[in-house]
Amino acid sequence: MVVKVDGLVKRYDKLVALDYLDLQVEEGEIFGLLGPNGSGKTTAINCILSLLKYDKGNIEIFGKPMGPNAYHIKKDIGIIMQNVAVFDELTVYENISYFCSLYIKDREEVKRLTQEAIEFVSLEEFKKFYPKKLSGGLLRRLNIACGIVHKPKLIILDEPTVAVDPQSRNKILEGIKKLNEEGATIIYTSHYMEEVEQICSNIAIIDKGRVIAQGTKDDLKAMISIGEKISMEVFRIEEEALEELRRLPNIYSVEHRENLLEIKSKKGKNNLVSVLEFMQRMNINFGKVITEVPTLNDVFLEITGKELRD
Repeated sequence: MVVKVDGLVKRYDKLVALDYLDLQVEEGEIFGLLGPNGSGKTTAINCILSLLKYDKGNIEIFGKPMGPNAYHIKKDIGIIMQNVAVFDELTVYENISYFCSLYIKDREEVKRLTQEAIEFVSLEEFKKFYPKKLSGGLLRRLNIACGIVHKPKLIILDEPTVAVDPQSRNKILEGIKKLNEEGATIIYTSHYMEEVEQICSNIAIIDKGRVIAQGTKDDLKAMISIGEKISMEVFRIEEEALEELRRLPNIYSVEHRENLLEIKSKKGKNNLVSVLEFMQRMNINFGKVITEVPTLNDVFLEITGKELRD
C-alpha cells in the first residue's frame, strides 16, 4: 500500500475540515478525489504531505510513518498543486533543471532527466521562454514537469487542469496516464468529474471532511437508484401529461425546461420504450432523443443533494 490514512481529524477552531477521514491508495492506482469546494480535498493532501498539522489520526506512505522530517519518503513524492509554483526569473529549462537538482546531485543525470521532462510535456519549443511568456496551458505543463522530473514513485496532482484550454487539458490527462503506465502511483483531485471518470481506477467522493462513497466508477454508479437519463426535445406538453409521465413504472423524476424534457429512470429494462410509447399514446410531438447512463455527478447529487462543482 502506498498511502494509508486512518482517522484523520483537522479542526480550525470550531470548523471541522477533516472528520475522521480514512483513505487507502494501492500501488499502481490512479486514485481520484472528488468533492465540492470546502469538502476537505486540499486539506487532506496538505496533511498527507505533512505541510499541515492535524489533530488526530495516522498517515503512512510506502508503509512508513509520514512526518515533516521524513525526507527519505518525500524524495519519492512529486507534487503538482493547484497554484503554479515556478520561478519567473528562470527559463522553462532552468526551472525544471532546478527542481530536478533538489533531488538529483549528478549533473549529467540532471541534464538527462530535465530533457526527458521537457519532451514529456511537449515544451521543446519553449525551453528558453520565461514563465510570463507562456499561456495558461503551457504554464500548467511546466508546473507538471517540475513536479515529476525526478521520477517520483507517488505523484499528487491537485486540480492540474484548472483554467486551461481543451488541447492542454487532453495533453495533461494523456501525460498522467503515461506516468501511471511507467509505474507511478497517482492521487488526482479535481472538480471535473468527467476527467476523474476517464482516468481513475479508484475514486473517493468526500464531503464535509469524510469519505461518503468509494470504489470504481461502476461501483459508485451502482450505489444510486438512477439507471438511465432520457433527454427529449418537446416543444409543448401539458402539466397533466407530465404528472401522468411521472407515474409511469420506474420513473425517478421528470423535469421540463423550455423545449427540453429530462427524464431520470430507475434501474430496469425497457424504460425508454415505455416513455416513447407514452409520448405516442398522448400524441405529444418530440424531436431528438438522447439516452445516457448515470455520471459521477449523478452519484454525488443523489448522495449529498448538491452538485460537485458547488
